[in-house]
Amino acid sequence: MESVLIPRITSEPDKCGGRPCIRGMRIRVSDIISLLAAGASHEEILADFPALEEDDIRAALGYAALTVDQPVQGRA
Repeated sequence: MESVLIPRITSEPDKCGGRPCIRGMRIRVSDIISLLAAGASHEEILADFPALEEDDIRAALGYAALTVDQPVQGRA
């Protein structure tokens, strides 16, 4: 993920149970990924969440890519 996007992903114990969020807001990375998976466009997401920026969506995608790139234990 581009270094400029990394600070956009935050995790605070008192917000959303410590789950990764966008810039300290209560918009979880998983919320953005779920919306994209359901077929929402970037424009639709930005319209629904006016505080978000295009780079926030890119950061959420990058973060998701990093977190799923883990070896699966016990598989050959």
